[in-house]
Amino acid sequence: MERSEGRIHSLRVEGITKRFPGVLACDDISMAIGEHEILALVGENGAGKTTLMNILMGLYQPDEGSILINNEPVHFKSPRDAFEAGIGMVHQRYMLIPNLTVVENIALGMKEAHKKGVMKLGEVRRKMQEVSDNYGLHVDPEAYVWQLSVGEQQRVELVKTLCYGARFLILDEPTSALTPQETDELLVLLKNMSKQLSIIFISHKLQEVKTLSHKVSVLRHGRMTFSGDTEKYTPAELASFMTGTKVELPVNERIDMKGEAVLELKNLKARSDRGFFALDDLNLTVRAGEIVGLAGVSGNGQKELAEVINGIRRLEGGEIRFFGENIANLTPGKVIEKGMGYIPEDRNTEGIVPSFSIRENIILKDNTTGKYSKKRFLKLGTIAEVSDRLKEQFDIRCPNTTTAAGSLSGGNIQKVILAREIDRSPRFLVAVYPTRGLDMGAAEFIHQQLLELRNKGIGILLVSEELEEIMNLSDRIGIIYKGKIMDVLDGNTAEIKTLGLLMAGVKND
Repeated sequence: MERSEGRIHSLRVEGITKRFPGVLACDDISMAIGEHEILALVGENGAGKTTLMNILMGLYQPDEGSILINNEPVHFKSPRDAFEAGIGMVHQRYMLIPNLTVVENIALGMKEAHKKGVMKLGEVRRKMQEVSDNYGLHVDPEAYVWQLSVGEQQRVELVKTLCYGARFLILDEPTSALTPQETDELLVLLKNMSKQLSIIFISHKLQEVKTLSHKVSVLRHGRMTFSGDTEKYTPAELASFMTGTKVELPVNERIDMKGEAVLELKNLKARSDRGFFALDDLNLTVRAGEIVGLAGVSGNGQKELAEVINGIRRLEGGEIRFFGENIANLTPGKVIEKGMGYIPEDRNTEGIVPSFSIRENIILKDNTTGKYSKKRFLKLGTIAEVSDRLKEQFDIRCPNTTTAAGSLSGGNIQKVILAREIDRSPRFLVAVYPTRGLDMGAAEFIHQQLLELRNKGIGILLVSEELEEIMNLSDRIGIIYKGKIMDVLDGNTAEIKTLGLLMAGVKND
């Protein structure tokens, strides 16, 4: 398909149906978006949003239904066809090659970068710089993707899509790794961009949906259940359309549960994958029965901090005192044995083994213990019983617990991880972006679980870029910037403006 230089005046999908084994992902969906419109597409995890967008991008082929651009039927056999038609998407699961640099990843899809079999990276760098300067989305062109945090990879995806010249833009959770100031700037940018193109905005942040979109469509269980003008409905009403019930995110009542210091981080120094000190003399203490929120823009040392605590990354200086014992540079297995729980940043590659069943992922940390094995043989009956109980307790939506964990939606994968970590009765929990990309129903459930742990006297280090989440759940809030703790604020009195400034490295003494 050759690139059309004309505008996309309208895009429609009619009767789109997509089936996977045992799952009806999209059920007779029809939807339309006009020129210069911003349409918000919302729904719970697993509702069919990403599947529908992947069909629009040529990644999946529909079993039934059609796509029309400017009232003309189109058929995308691959993402290349969608790009040529002027459609671009920032995916929730990133489409990047880890062992290539940022500029090489972007060059792969740019025709301008390929001349007579030679890749012209200078042209790509020029285009990247232009996009970065215009939109304030700065990324290092020479960094390898595997060296980047999840939030940094998301920014690369946005820059990549803009470099490809998308005139119809699909954004799947684009603000999940941004500060409040950056989010505000992006929303202004998107409003301005809508003067020249159309946008489908997928988000679970309903206040952003209200701020940005003209229209909103709701998917539930693969069907389009509601469409209307955004301005006519409150975020609470939109949340109820998504879930079918009223959703209220729980708030830490901050009854003093704090006991002894259970995690003491003293003068930590650790290098990033790129060789610089990602943690530079970091100090922080968490007590039993309190949630300490760690706020900061992605890439300021959060990933490295979680990894050194859990023995995944080497600590070059300082101490990690866990219930008084220095556990610095113990192996991950030894840290687990000490009673550390861990919800990692990237649930798909660090939190689960995607090809393993839910049952196998549930027992990953304890498969050699007496709970699940005897004389080197797994206790299959016990494993099935525990997994089925956790499926019901944590509302893991799947056909059964023999289902491959990688086939689940993001929210249900997160519930598998949470079920495993909580069922192990941890003495402490490190939770890194536990609700990133999740719908409000799933976030409500996970917040309840974290508060229950806290109220049982368990200390929690909560790493998040969602300031509402940090402020709702945290007893104290530490702000990290370039590997240091800028300040630690009381959760009762912290203000979003102050947090945002500290996250940007601005401290008023």
